[in-house]
Amino acid sequence: MDLLAHLEAYVATVDEASFSRAADRLGIAQPLLSRRIKTLEEHFGGLLFDRSHRQVATTEFGVLLLPYAQDVLERTDRLRRAARSARRSAVRTVGMPVDCGPAALARVIRAGAEHGVALGVRELPPERRESGLADGSLVYALVRVPPENAPLRVPLGLASAPAPDAPDGSGARDGGGLGGPPPPRAAGAVHLEDLRPRRGRGAARGRAPLALLLLAEDQVPFAADRLGRAMARAGLPEGLLRPAGPVATALAETLAGRVRLLCTEPFARLHGVAWAPLHDTSLHRGYAPRASGRQPAAARVPHWLVTVLASGAGAAAPGAAAARPGGGDEDGDADAVARLAAHG
Repeated sequence: MDLLAHLEAYVATVDEASFSRAADRLGIAQPLLSRRIKTLEEHFGGLLFDRSHRQVATTEFGVLLLPYAQDVLERTDRLRRAARSARRSAVRTVGMPVDCGPAALARVIRAGAEHGVALGVRELPPERRESGLADGSLVYALVRVPPENAPLRVPLGLASAPAPDAPDGSGARDGGGLGGPPPPRAAGAVHLEDLRPRRGRGAARGRAPLALLLLAEDQVPFAADRLGRAMARAGLPEGLLRPAGPVATALAETLAGRVRLLCTEPFARLHGVAWAPLHDTSLHRGYAPRASGRQPAAARVPHWLVTVLASGAGAAAPGAAAARPGGGDEDGDADAVARLAAHG
């Protein structure tokens, strides 16, 4: 017996003093309501209603049990409301790249609040974001994928010490921060070939190229291997590419002009280093927003969250809908979004 349904039939009949009106209030057929009342009377061992008169009257036994039945239904209603509130307020953890700025992370949390969803943010390297989705410790995350297959694409470039005449890093676009003249083939973009030692006279002649440091976000095997092959094709010596280690140390070396750092423009701007984008877009970052799928209410990444995650990572706002768990965008617009992001 569904005790709650039977108690609802009992209390509604007392309130309405009519079997038909009680059935209408509960949205059930009158014969079903009558059967529930009868079953409840058999369960408690006494009549709840006097049916000998034209109007339904509650018996003394029914009046005695009424406050207890009402209390059960009220407590049940409070329990249901508490469960709904708990579901809404449960924090959904989002995995973000480690090099996102605090303002970008704050925008993710604020966007969740605006949509009635409590979001928490964890800054994690790529492999831990993927494992977090797999074990359910993360509900949503940005997952690294090759840029040509990515619904979100973030330009990467080389950071270096600001030029003397551009202490705020604004000289990066004209090549001042790269320790040489502007790139000859594409203004504002760097070709790896341009990093080779230049032949010439004076102190610069034969000087070894600066080491190129990789942040943890760009040490994923497919990305690091691709960059290593591109550097080899450009004629750069082996060993030039190495892990960055602690971010503070890498930034100190970069600002001192001893190394170059591969990073995004927002990261460079945040830390006051000069920056110029890589010309080869196949070396840029690609991201797919994904959901763990372990929570039915969060089986897809909502579009509003995709937009704010894209902004936080440094990509353009996507034009496609949310991603399915474990997969990328389903609308086939990844190339268009990538082109848009690459220009952002």
